[in-house]
Amino acid sequence: MRIGIVGGGQLGRMLAQAGAPLDLRFTFLDPGSEPCAAAHGQHLQADWQDPEALNTLTDTCDAITFEFENVPAEAVERLAEQRPAYPPAQALATARDRWLEKSLFRSLDIDVPPIARIDSQADIDTAVSEIGLPVVIKTRTMGYDGKGQKVLRESQDVAGTFDELGGVPLILEGFIDFDHEISVIAVRSRDGEIRHWPVVRNEHRQGILHCSVPQVSHPLQAQAEDYASRVMNELDYVGVMAFEFFVTAAGLLANEIAPRVHNSGHWSIEGAVTSQFENHVRAIAGLPLGETARLTPCAMLNVIGAFPDRDAVLALPGTRWHDYGKAPRPGRKIGHITVLAADDETLKTRIEATEALLVNDLG
Repeated sequence: MRIGIVGGGQLGRMLAQAGAPLDLRFTFLDPGSEPCAAAHGQHLQADWQDPEALNTLTDTCDAITFEFENVPAEAVERLAEQRPAYPPAQALATARDRWLEKSLFRSLDIDVPPIARIDSQADIDTAVSEIGLPVVIKTRTMGYDGKGQKVLRESQDVAGTFDELGGVPLILEGFIDFDHEISVIAVRSRDGEIRHWPVVRNEHRQGILHCSVPQVSHPLQAQAEDYASRVMNELDYVGVMAFEFFVTAAGLLANEIAPRVHNSGHWSIEGAVTSQFENHVRAIAGLPLGETARLTPCAMLNVIGAFPDRDAVLALPGTRWHDYGKAPRPGRKIGHITVLAADDETLKTRIEATEALLVNDLG
């Protein structure tokens, strides 16, 4: 069976690595000349919406998926006319637009921070007067890892914000007093079965994910699973989805979804019975889903912008090195390190030892 993946980055690369033992083959549609996934399948170099390239995918592949949200939903919709294409185009269109996303959450009785739709500077002025400061303004589409947004803390920060962010549609969100951020990774099969991995506690630095640690007994696991299931069922979702939340004294507030395998789930490659990548290709291919239990205490640390000494990292007990085959540059995710241990105390010590070797350049 051949699966077409729109996108050829590290997520596509890891999907292909997970699918190889299942005798799945892959074709990547990517405009780059040498995307890092190309070493693990056929590379079709073309624009995401190139009609000839899309036809080639549907002619040569049995099912289609995508690896990041910047793919136009129209391309997925066109592919779905000829072949099974998952997650569905509606899920992609919703996740690409932060206003549509938050509106979906509210329609499903999932709590969100105070929000306002912004189409002008006047809208910002009105929303700030109603919600109060501080707030964060984000572009409705595109933007990730802290890009495409601005924090308004003082009244003097408000003027000119609409033009500063490009004069494009925006969403304003009130600041939340939260304890920490978590995500839950879930997978839904073609026949509607849903499985969840343990909730993951996330730490960000300068808006970029630094570390993710799965929690086997988080008190809000059930609520996170419920919210993720509501969204997946509403969208008739197939594949892996990540759902990020703020943990507050009153429970969970929804932040955003990612309609794909996700950075905070990379620990599952070594740390779970079935990784997020394997379960995503299982779902796309119509295969039974695998178990999602955590095998051992573990964590994932991103390698950003610059590589640490690989030999020094590998010399530490319990480490696994993942190089994405991408050239280093500031702010770019070029790999990750999984840290494994027999117990939580040992894990903490090993995380600290690994962090001491990182030379991340966040830009």
